[in-house]
Amino acid sequence: MSSIHNLKPDRVVKAFERAGWRLEGQRGSHVKLTKEGSLYVLSIPVHKGKTIKQGLLRDQIKKAGLAVDEFLGLYK
Repeated sequence: MSSIHNLKPDRVVKAFERAGWRLEGQRGSHVKLTKEGSLYVLSIPVHKGKTIKQGLLRDQIKKAGLAVDEFLGLYK
């Protein structure tokens, strides 16, 4: 399994958009993404100069219905 540490938040958001998620808005430093047919709303923290913690990212990937390797393919 590939590693998901040190991923940049803006690129993470773009990867989810490539997977069909749509930017719904931003409140503070968190970007909200939605997808038609999904019960979940993904919330991605976008802090300048920081990366996303692995546990949070794994949870969002799971909610999005993706495998980690599939997500990493969209991230690149």
